[in-house]
Amino acid sequence: MNRLVLQAQILELTAIRYTPAGLPALDLVLKHESQVDEAGAHRKVALEIKAVAIGDVVRRVQALGLAGCSVFTGFLSAQKQGRGTVFHITGLES
Repeated sequence: MNRLVLQAQILELTAIRYTPAGLPALDLVLKHESQVDEAGAHRKVALEIKAVAIGDVVRRVQALGLAGCSVFTGFLSAQKQGRGTVFHITGLES
């Protein structure tokens, strides 16, 4: 199963573009910071991840605006050239 749920803040947001199929797409960078328990110890976690929203969810993500925070759901995929990972956003909770 490939499912990711991530509470994050929008760090970068591009203008809407359209896929060859005519679907709206939005590229963004998300920033996550939290503290988790690992092997009985507290660990601070901080990361930035490239993300993309395609289709109906684009307007909802865009409405959050820069620095908007939400719980994003979706899946992970390789970038087009296979260099890195992209979080494909399929849903969000404000």
